[in-house]
Amino acid sequence: MGVIIVQASRLSLNDIHQTWLHLEHNLVYVVVLSAFVLVGSTVYFMTRKRSVYLVDYACYLPPSKLKVEHDRFMKHCKLMGCFDETSLVFLDKILGRSGLGEETCAPEAMHCLPPKPSMEAARQETEQVMFGALDTLFANTNVKPKDVGILVVNCSLFNPTPSLSSMIINKYKMRGNIKSFNLGGMGCSASVIAVDLAKDMLQVHRNNYAIVVSTENITQNWYFGNKKAMLLPNCLFRIGGAAVLLSNKSMDRRRSKYKLTHVVRTHCGANNKAFNCVRQEQDDIGKTGVSLSKDLMTIAGNALKSNITTLGPLVLPISEQILFFVTFVANKLINAKIKPYIPDFKLAFEHFCIHAGGRAVIDELEKNLHLLPVHVEASRMTLHRFGNTSSSSIWYELAYMEAKGRMRKGDRVWQIAFGSGFKCNSAVWLALKNVKPSCNSPWEGCIHRYPVQLSL
Repeated sequence: MGVIIVQASRLSLNDIHQTWLHLEHNLVYVVVLSAFVLVGSTVYFMTRKRSVYLVDYACYLPPSKLKVEHDRFMKHCKLMGCFDETSLVFLDKILGRSGLGEETCAPEAMHCLPPKPSMEAARQETEQVMFGALDTLFANTNVKPKDVGILVVNCSLFNPTPSLSSMIINKYKMRGNIKSFNLGGMGCSASVIAVDLAKDMLQVHRNNYAIVVSTENITQNWYFGNKKAMLLPNCLFRIGGAAVLLSNKSMDRRRSKYKLTHVVRTHCGANNKAFNCVRQEQDDIGKTGVSLSKDLMTIAGNALKSNITTLGPLVLPISEQILFFVTFVANKLINAKIKPYIPDFKLAFEHFCIHAGGRAVIDELEKNLHLLPVHVEASRMTLHRFGNTSSSSIWYELAYMEAKGRMRKGDRVWQIAFGSGFKCNSAVWLALKNVKPSCNSPWEGCIHRYPVQLSL
């Protein structure tokens, strides 16, 4: 444009007149060229990939009255009268090795004796979590509920009628043409799925806001039987949730924290073992719970390999890609017994948000990905402070890094989560500035106590 302006300024009136006469004699050429430029520009602007920005997010902080200390947890389990002595010993053993601290929280209905896991209590828990996170998000961003055009809610085990998304629309009086979605039964990796859905919707609907709400319900999903495979979730899962505001508006880039660069989803549901390794079912006496297979870690490892095979070429340096490709081809084509090369993802990411599913999950990924203790610190501390909050755990981890002041402009964040089905999902974010913690961060007032020393 600068060159054109300079050249045009040098033209005399006679030059301009001669140019006009030339165009008059080549009218067809001018019309065709103009139409080509117009159509090409229209196609480009209509089909180009729109950037998706994470403006801000908020995590729910449960009130201190809902805290469940280990001794109180075990005392409560004994007083319930539904667990035999073997189960009580198992619960105590698992809780001691779980990596959970003394400040994790359980819903109000589970503090009652006997517990009151009713539909109404489950609704109250979900409303407290979702509305608590959304109130904070709207206050921090100054975005009005009616400005939101897309709403995606994910909760795996609690799907009432009207839906959770309808509950939010009713509470905040959102507009009638909002595109709302309610994802159920998709496990702990559902937040990445919800972000992916919101991203796709933002590619279609211009100048829009999307909200993703990720939570899980504990009230109606506590197991009151004695099958060991179904007792594990009682020790690990705790109350929590997050609300995330996404935007495709170019003007929101300046105030946004991150830009979404990649989402990679891997589904292993075609394999029967993978499909059944996390399953909601009834035991022999009709008690409902979630059963975790002993093959879970092996299946998660295989899902991770498939996921990073797709993610690696998108994020890794060329040198790492070549090494990975050579060993992969050698093993597949010439049956060379070469140990598979694990790419150094520390060259691709500065921060890792590994789903705080349990101590074993974090240990396994730290080992397999050759990570340092600092890379899994956010995951371990989130598990210690909040427990397994299912799909929202990756947002508590991101908030931990911000509270520690570690998120610098240009840093890349890898959120990775596993879920029933079996799924392994990844989201990659780019920090657009030196990110500071938002107001009412879940780590506000306690971050100075972390990291804590965990017992072996």
